[in-house]
Amino acid sequence: MPELKLHSPLLPLFQYLEQFHPLSKAFMEAHEQNCKLIKVRKYKYVLSPIDNNASLYFLVSGIVRGFIKEGKKDISTWFSFGNEVIGAIRHPIECSNHSVEYIQALEDSILICIPYTLIENAYAIFPEANPIGRKLLALHYYAASERSILARIPKASDRYHKLESSNQDFDRIPKRYLASYLGVRLETLSRIRTKNLDQHIQSISKRMETPEQEQLPVTAACG
Repeated sequence: MPELKLHSPLLPLFQYLEQFHPLSKAFMEAHEQNCKLIKVRKYKYVLSPIDNNASLYFLVSGIVRGFIKEGKKDISTWFSFGNEVIGAIRHPIECSNHSVEYIQALEDSILICIPYTLIENAYAIFPEANPIGRKLLALHYYAASERSILARIPKASDRYHKLESSNQDFDRIPKRYLASYLGVRLETLSRIRTKNLDQHIQSISKRMETPEQEQLPVTAACG
């Protein structure tokens, strides 16, 4: 492991990328020279449509969400719980400097800013950039497909259960943002969660009662 990597402020990013392909010292040096660590306070924007959409981000710690505005409503489009590359909507061909999407910290967060200019240059210069880029693209395509499937599930309760099965800590997400992501009102989400909790408690109660019920015939026979 190169010495630079051990003492780098970009260590979390390098550790993440190295799972896809070994990194050269030159690759890491280029990132050291062009990337920067940023801290964003809770509920502040990492990016908004008035900002220049010039970078991807690696979320080191915290939680962020992507969202768009539709009239007076904001609609959550994704959540990130850390240790992954994130970014706002960006057309791959059209040269637009702005995105319709907001990126907002839901907790105090630390991110590494990765300029698109660095990414484009890395593809041309560093052999490892291409396999890393392909694997990251595949991961993001899979995540986008999962979100697309979720959005097409007709029943709100089924959408919630599918979301719950993803094993992410959605209890850390404010309920109003989770409701907008699921396409339901806050009251509907509260009812679904309450019903889900009641069913879980009933299931536990039944499991606790079963052993006693099974012992009754045995007790009678002994008497």
